[in-house]
Amino acid sequence: MFISNARRFATGLALVVSFTQVAAAADILIGDAKSQPESLTVAPGGVLIVGSASSPFVYKVRPGSSTAEKFIDASAEGAGTFFFGMLADGSSNTLWTCQLTPVPNTTPAQRHTSLRGFDLTTGAPKVRWNLPGDNTTCNDFAIGPDKALYISDTATSRIYRLAAGASTAELFLESRVLMGIDGITFLNGTLYVNNVIFNKLYRIPVDASGKPGQPVDIWMDQPVKGPDGMRAANGKLFVAENGSGKITAITINGDKGSVTVVKDGLKTPTGVEPAGDTLWFTERGVGKAESVPMPK
Repeated sequence: MFISNARRFATGLALVVSFTQVAAAADILIGDAKSQPESLTVAPGGVLIVGSASSPFVYKVRPGSSTAEKFIDASAEGAGTFFFGMLADGSSNTLWTCQLTPVPNTTPAQRHTSLRGFDLTTGAPKVRWNLPGDNTTCNDFAIGPDKALYISDTATSRIYRLAAGASTAELFLESRVLMGIDGITFLNGTLYVNNVIFNKLYRIPVDASGKPGQPVDIWMDQPVKGPDGMRAANGKLFVAENGSGKITAITINGDKGSVTVVKDGLKTPTGVEPAGDTLWFTERGVGKAESVPMPK
């Protein structure tokens, strides 16, 4: 009888834990199923901000809401304008975004891209810097220990650096192995980038003067496919794998990485954002922003 009751208690406890985890998760449609949310970020106060790769809009979702509201409208920027990277910088009250606009009548297709900074509260424009080149892809960014913004350009194999308070970025690093650079983040003060084309992860060494060296290949203990958005939290790198439909966590030990699957079965996840005890991600293939409890 005692064993039976204990089993019932354990089963009930497991159900309570399961329901708690479900309640902590979120599943939010961003506009509609065709909105293609590429990247997302969480602003101070818990406001979720999500860009669209199929429209000229940036959306926000207020805490406790499941409705996405239009926050930024760039429809006047030209036909086909859309957004990639999203990053909320509470210290400067700035939403950093990557804005992309196709160049008309180009074969193969080209696009001009801009780093845009908007007021995090009102959405008013603050900063605009056009990436140099005829065909660029501003993709994502991270704020470094020096408070500068580091920007990845997928099409030109480059990383740019925008000093704190500046309005014009400078070339930080250009390397052949960065053709396909996508996600970029700092883990414990060290810069890491991934490559969405060649399924790679790199550490960028930086000397005492701030000068970067050649990217160092991180050997991972299992394959990743289409590593896209990447953020750091709790001593790990969190990566959206758009090619495998997974959100993964990578633990770095020197030049090696141990990969753990956090969530799979997704349709083209492209963005990821840790926020407290919650891990947010975008599922571009179904037009949603979703979350799971932060892995321990």
